[in-house]
Amino acid sequence: MTEEINMTKDELKSANDKTISHLDSELLKIRVGKASPDMLHGVMVDYYGSPTPLQQVANVGTLDGRTITVQPWEKGLLDECSRGIINSNVGLTPQDNGEMLIINVPPLTEERRRDLSKKAKAEGEQAKVGIRNNRKDAMDYVKELKNEGLSEDMAKDAESDIQAITDKYTAMIDQRVEDKEKDIMTI
Repeated sequence: MTEEINMTKDELKSANDKTISHLDSELLKIRVGKASPDMLHGVMVDYYGSPTPLQQVANVGTLDGRTITVQPWEKGLLDECSRGIINSNVGLTPQDNGEMLIINVPPLTEERRRDLSKKAKAEGEQAKVGIRNNRKDAMDYVKELKNEGLSEDMAKDAESDIQAITDKYTAMIDQRVEDKEKDIMTI
């Protein structure tokens, strides 16, 4: 039974790591004051009939702190890249100069910074919901083991370990969201 409890803890940590990883990728999409290729991370382009990530069909870079460039590997993809960026709802409008797309990133207003800060908090809450769901699954499994003959003391120890793991990951989420909010609010 001890092995099963340890496996449960490992599965909990693995599921929580995936939740943290997803949070990190979502926070990357929330832009701060300067241009970054990460802002176009989730953009999909129609590449000969199949949706493909923008980074797999073009070089994405920055000219300066306010400008992102997208240079497709095939000139025929300029329109598809532009359409993909517009349809992705990242709030950016590309300009086509015939060879590449140039995207000017406007400076953030105070109101927009607050909105982005709220969005970061919402992503953090979503991650916490995922962590709590993982905890519930682990606790249910411990209860199942308890019904199969796991001692009361071992069950209590396992539940307190699961709670400690959950608290650790919740603190990690809080820290990441707080760091992102500082980034957003810094002018």
